[in-house]
Amino acid sequence: MTTHPTGHLRPAEAAAHFRARLALYTDVSDVAAALAGGGDPGFVLIDSRSTESWDQGHVPGAVHLPTALVPERVEEILDRAVPVVTYCWGPGCDGAARSALALAELGFHVKEMIGGFEYWVREGFEFETGQARERRTPDPLTAPEQAAACGC
Repeated sequence: MTTHPTGHLRPAEAAAHFRARLALYTDVSDVAAALAGGGDPGFVLIDSRSTESWDQGHVPGAVHLPTALVPERVEEILDRAVPVVTYCWGPGCDGAARSALALAELGFHVKEMIGGFEYWVREGFEFETGQARERRTPDPLTAPEQAAACGC
């Protein structure tokens, strides 16, 4: 990479970086919209957390595949022809990245859902626990109070 004399990347290199980033990451709003579409969202959503974490709450429709179990269970759960989106607790946890790495190394097309379960809940999307489905009021620091989407 070359930098501009001011220390910034040249625009073409910055564009390549952000294009690559968008190819590897998605956000909770985009995942929620794809899942709410009523048909095939075009991917399988993987919750890479422990069983205790899964039971505490998870995204409806997600498949539970803890990161540590990817090598031994992936073949019985996933189809290589279907893209995968992984998530973990939230921005402070790299479990989804570790899971995505393991899946990519095994030949799967994979993205990471940035924000994880934390931002799924904070943005007001429905989630499942061991007992029921729940939804919390959106956090105004993560989602607009009066709009269905952030508009970005």
